[in-house]
Amino acid sequence: MSRRKPGTVTIIPNVHIIDIAEEGKGVGKADELVIFVDKAVPGDVVDVRLTKKKKNFAEAVIEQLHEKSALRTDPFCPHFGTCGGCKWQHMGYDSQLKFKQKNVEAALQRLGKIDTSSAEPILGSVKNRYYRNKLEFTFSNKRWLEKTDIERDEDFDMNALGFHVPLRFDKILDIEHCYLQDDPSNQIRNAVRKYATENQLSFYDLRNHEGALRNLIIRTSTTGEVMVAVIFAYPEQEQVDGLMSFLKSAFPQITSLLYIINQKKNDTIFDQEVITFSGRDHIFEEMDGIRFKIGVKSFYQTNSEQAFELYKITREFAGFKGNELVYDLYTGAGTIANFVAKNVKQVVGVEYVPTAIEDAKFNSALNGIENTIFYAGDMKDILTSAFIAEHGKPDVVITDPPRAGMHADVVQRLLEMEAEKIVYVSCNAATQARDLELLSLKYNVERIKPVDMFPHTQHVENVVLLRLKA
Repeated sequence: MSRRKPGTVTIIPNVHIIDIAEEGKGVGKADELVIFVDKAVPGDVVDVRLTKKKKNFAEAVIEQLHEKSALRTDPFCPHFGTCGGCKWQHMGYDSQLKFKQKNVEAALQRLGKIDTSSAEPILGSVKNRYYRNKLEFTFSNKRWLEKTDIERDEDFDMNALGFHVPLRFDKILDIEHCYLQDDPSNQIRNAVRKYATENQLSFYDLRNHEGALRNLIIRTSTTGEVMVAVIFAYPEQEQVDGLMSFLKSAFPQITSLLYIINQKKNDTIFDQEVITFSGRDHIFEEMDGIRFKIGVKSFYQTNSEQAFELYKITREFAGFKGNELVYDLYTGAGTIANFVAKNVKQVVGVEYVPTAIEDAKFNSALNGIENTIFYAGDMKDILTSAFIAEHGKPDVVITDPPRAGMHADVVQRLLEMEAEKIVYVSCNAATQARDLELLSLKYNVERIKPVDMFPHTQHVENVVLLRLKA
């Protein structure tokens, strides 16, 4: 089955790749051993080198590609293979959609025991490049060196502004052009790097926690607004003022120019003061005639145009008639709540993060929406019998939990509430399937529709309509 190279390296020849796993790796078999192969595509025939071996499965990388799958395509990004994003660029987009649909259905069948024979076709993203509205880049004085860099045997500029290399917290891949966010994103990042180099601003040392420049956040909106936030660590004030003045002058299209001084050991900024250097402290996004305020700390779906499609499907699945009481669980900044408010009697939104709830309330007021009410706190603690008695039994529940799915206590409360319909939006079909099996005690699954929010990745959203059993 295999042969060993010196140094206990195990090579398995002529592995036929037959499927794609949920985490995005190709799947092959050698005798009874299941092998998950990085960057392999169904239809490939490859020699693989094992990187991890367990009793019944192994992980591997391609050692030699003997036969290329017909599904393969040339990656369009020069950073593919090193950068941790866009891991499916080597597979055609139509094929990506097919495997996303298959993986969603497989998870629902296997983990939720759900009949998926009537599942609706996945909705692909019209844009599969430049579709993100937010990117966060990291400054580092320890640039990741490619093999070709090392072979040149030259002195290197070790500063980088880009993304973390997978599994290496202290190494940053310097990004020249990213296909995830439309310009001026690339122009701004490259200009900041050039300015920092020319003016000798130090890049952050991720191990020793030293340096002036730490992170760069760029947000854009479909309304044409641009937010740039520079996160500094240990700068001189004149360095801050210099860089921010440069950005204001070089990019007049920036409508929100901000900076943060973060001297913590971690990169989170939710507890940090945001200083507005120029313009507003927020930008606006618009969807279906509704405006949403987005600050540097705000949560908003990162694919704006596809989020609109996702929310339209959610609204359609709910089948509102106009007189419903709706509970919107894990409401975030109230995007779905405000989106459906005009179609119902009242929406009650619940979310764990207090700042998100403040955004939700602001967005309702901004749009003159008066039939929403929002609460911040742990879902399992807020959603009590007393809460339901006070606000009324919902006709429809919309739930859009994080990847971990819903807490068992929340599922139990849904079973006790007995709303006529539940629309479950999920970014993780496995945890969604787990919750659906619990809900099957009182609910039937009526509709299933995957939605691709993140082309060239294995991630996929899924919308399920449940109806209370008679």
